[in-house]
Amino acid sequence: MSLAYDDVGQGRPVVLLHAFPLSQAMWQAQRDAVSRHCRLLTPDLPGFGDSPLLEGTPSVEGMADAVARWLDGLGVREKVVLGGLSMGGYVSFAFVRKYADRLAGLILADTRAEADDDTARANRDKLIGFAATNPASAVVEQMLPKLLGPQTMTGQPGVVEQVRKMGSAQRPAGIIAALQALRNRADSTPTLAQVKVPTLIVVGTDDALTPPSLSEKMAAGIAGSKLVQIDKAGHLSNLERPTAFNDAVSGFLRGLR
Repeated sequence: MSLAYDDVGQGRPVVLLHAFPLSQAMWQAQRDAVSRHCRLLTPDLPGFGDSPLLEGTPSVEGMADAVARWLDGLGVREKVVLGGLSMGGYVSFAFVRKYADRLAGLILADTRAEADDDTARANRDKLIGFAATNPASAVVEQMLPKLLGPQTMTGQPGVVEQVRKMGSAQRPAGIIAALQALRNRADSTPTLAQVKVPTLIVVGTDDALTPPSLSEKMAAGIAGSKLVQIDKAGHLSNLERPTAFNDAVSGFLRGLR
């Protein structure tokens, strides 16, 4: 599968996977800052941005396979640092299970290891039904108060509009397929002990969807990992507090051998 992507900088390849229901455009604030330390690769995951939908049953494993094939197509043979925020984190866990030998490091931002419980799966089903009969703009509008922290919602109208614009540009078919993949994803808690590479965990202190307590559990389960909490940021910490996010990621990358 050929994924749409952006490619800036030189050196160690670092791949950042975006959140739902957005695209690789969410990493705009990371491109200049983080690419000073690496070759930064940011793909549109299948069904988002300009990337085609997955064939067959949607799954985070299928998305991880697509990322692996995309790296092959780019001729990236060396080990990569893989980072993912929210949905991107779920895909990163699947990548760990399938392609651990291709990793030099891991960045898990505003995500969780646990699978959806019954309530969360029911909510995914409701959103699938909503997305089937409403435009993407209505889906993202419904999600905004959970995607962004309260201080961002009231004090950063530019960020709110940026998320609105990105989410509204997505295809309903991609949104629905991703919701099915997220609903059915496996519990990644057993995967934590399998992570053998340096790992950075980042979370916004006001993240309502994947609160800091879940990041603390991930940090406890991944030997030697580092946890950074970003003050006054919600679920999209890289957009809400880009300087703090970039400092955490850049510091982590500088520390890798």
